[in-house]
Amino acid sequence: MYNKIIDDIKQPYYQQQYPNDGQRFVAWYMRNIHRRNEIETKSDITDGADDKQIDAIYVDDNTNTVFIIQGKFIGNERVDSEPLREVLSSWVQLKDLVRLQETANNRLKRKLSEVALAFDDNYDIEFELITTATLTSQAKNDLATFQKELAESEDLTANIRLIDSEELQHRYEYAVEKENPVINHSITLKPDKYIKMQLAGTNVVLTGLPLKDCLSFPGVKDGTLFQKNVRQSLGLNNQVNKGIKHSIYNDGKDFFFYHNGITALCNKMELNDETGALKLKGLSVVNGCQSLNTILSCSEKIKTLEDSYIMFRFYEIPQRERADKISISTNSQSAVKPRDLRSNDKRVLNLKRAFEQKYHNGYLITKRGEQPPANKDKNYVLDLSDLGKYLISWHSQRPNIAYSETKLFDKYFEQLFKKDYLPEKAQSLNLWMKIVWKKWVKENPLSLNESLLVMRAYAPYHHLYAISICFSVLNNMPEGVPNPFITFEKAERSGLAEQIVVIAGSCLNSSLEAAANEPQPSNRVFSPQNWIKTKTCLAGIRMAISQYFNMLPTIPGGKDLCQKLKTEMKMEVTDYEARWAAD
Repeated sequence: MYNKIIDDIKQPYYQQQYPNDGQRFVAWYMRNIHRRNEIETKSDITDGADDKQIDAIYVDDNTNTVFIIQGKFIGNERVDSEPLREVLSSWVQLKDLVRLQETANNRLKRKLSEVALAFDDNYDIEFELITTATLTSQAKNDLATFQKELAESEDLTANIRLIDSEELQHRYEYAVEKENPVINHSITLKPDKYIKMQLAGTNVVLTGLPLKDCLSFPGVKDGTLFQKNVRQSLGLNNQVNKGIKHSIYNDGKDFFFYHNGITALCNKMELNDETGALKLKGLSVVNGCQSLNTILSCSEKIKTLEDSYIMFRFYEIPQRERADKISISTNSQSAVKPRDLRSNDKRVLNLKRAFEQKYHNGYLITKRGEQPPANKDKNYVLDLSDLGKYLISWHSQRPNIAYSETKLFDKYFEQLFKKDYLPEKAQSLNLWMKIVWKKWVKENPLSLNESLLVMRAYAPYHHLYAISICFSVLNNMPEGVPNPFITFEKAERSGLAEQIVVIAGSCLNSSLEAAANEPQPSNRVFSPQNWIKTKTCLAGIRMAISQYFNMLPTIPGGKDLCQKLKTEMKMEVTDYEARWAAD
């Protein structure tokens, strides 16, 4: 991997954007493993003077995880404990974000503002020590000690992962296939610790699997192993997962008896009775997500346990409907939160039925990992998760909440997903966003500020919000929300849809730059990531749009455009409705 990375970072992007191989290595990791784009990677890098032993920070809102990266790019085969002590130092400093921000460099200050919000939302903390070498024996002992200290901390629970040369190779190969994650995996069963049988025409294997073998399962941290599960990881701090950690560290040999076991489904499995080799194709864990994530967080301790096992149930279940029923049933031993089963909620089913009846070539995706049939028109395919983000941005006028899927499907579900919501409104929001997404590409046709492009997970929903505000300002309607179907129908019929998207994007850009130029308190740096998640930015966007339309008649050709917009986009009072509450 060292030689491959050396070759890769010779590319112009790495040579031109980063001053040394250390930063280039971290940037390579962010792009190839975390799949960050060029602009996002540049924003994530904090390495330099006063970086406080933090080379990069990535706040992943999809997995509710803060990744703290420390890189050691060396040609030696071994590395000692010094990098581990640097990670531990950064963990100690993160306990006091105010003090840390006072002395950090500007890049780190901006990321720490984002980290503070993530901490408030109880995001997991994942320290990743990435190196092209392997640890010395003493360093491995230190890693196990540090891992236990971070996992058992009461004031800042965290996990530390070593990403050495071997793990880098594994992650790189896996990342290549991540766009289409069909997981295949092989394990070797101990001859006296498994039984195979056939029940109801289904191949079944029950086995006691060594805990350390769990560490080799792909797709645990990024959640792809749990696509058929009704929920993803709930973090390391809940009571059940704390109990699992306690059993690992204190009762390893009895772990098998304390744990209910893990249920895994696959499309096909092949067992060689002579060698014990079990090949699993299309693997998915439907009950055991919390356990496997917790086991992974204690990896160094797990590696030392020689006689610790966990029960695994492998079922060959290629039928999707049957797999979904098993997923729900096997998770009923502990409370399943409402958001875990929203795909089967009556309101969602009504929305799906209405949408697909209205658009025979359309499809509403309601389940995680579900793929639309090949004969459906992509312009009429809508994901339930995306719809929730569109609804809260347009009807609730709160795009600053759209990034949090947890809030959409838990706290705000009742307000957002109404069984009588018209499918033409949903499709209009879908079509507006398809035009918006065409502007949020690498070529950057709107010349958006680089800080906005970094926030691709948040800012496009502010762009949608800005479109709705354009109609409100043009029609002098400071209160109420325009009907999305009528707005798109008028804009499309007059050929102005693209123009309105451009105007909304430009005003969003202007509002960010205006906020960035405002004076900041002492020892504070303006954080676009914090600004985009607050209500303050919404007032700034509305003000920027009002100023734009006030000034439009004063520029060449602007008077005619303004008049055309006001004429073609004219809406009646009855075309507006009250804002849906979301705060």
